Amino acid sequence: MRIWTKLAMSGLISLGLMSTSVAQDRGTRDEAKGLTDQAINHIKKVGPEKAYKDFTTDKATWTKKDLYIMVFDNKGFSLAHGANEKLVGKDMIGLKDANGVLITKGLIAVAGKGGGWFDYDWPDPVSKKVMAKSTYVAPLPAGGGLLGVGVYK
Repeated sequence: MRIWTKLAMSGLISLGLMSTSVAQDRGTRDEAKGLTDQAINHIKKVGPEKAYKDFTTDKATWTKKDLYIMVFDNKGFSLAHGANEKLVGKDMIGLKDANGVLITKGLIAVAGKGGGWFDYDWPDPVSKKVMAKSTYVAPLPAGGGLLGVGVYK
């Protein structure tokens, strides 16, 4: 009986370590806000064209854990996307979550108020399950759009 107890405890410890590992692979709200602030500063330093290219292609610098940069203009067109380069140039204004929430329109609205958090549901790339997600949004330095970084809750 003791061997089963030891095996069960070992399994529980392993499970705990795995869930800790997954949690460490997730970005936090503070990290998302920090990455947003870094990205805004990068735009100011190198200009929008170079910065948007960097956000989309320089994964080593602009992707942290599961965090990445998204940039949209005020009409909903993707200007940069750190998770999917194929989305750049696409009209995303009609993008909805599983509950019908218009995501890009919501992000634009938050940016129009000076920035902040916007909540919606989105499929987790690891588990493929729809999960609660919150994106920190900041207006672009020259106006006309937004930059955001999202975290799963």
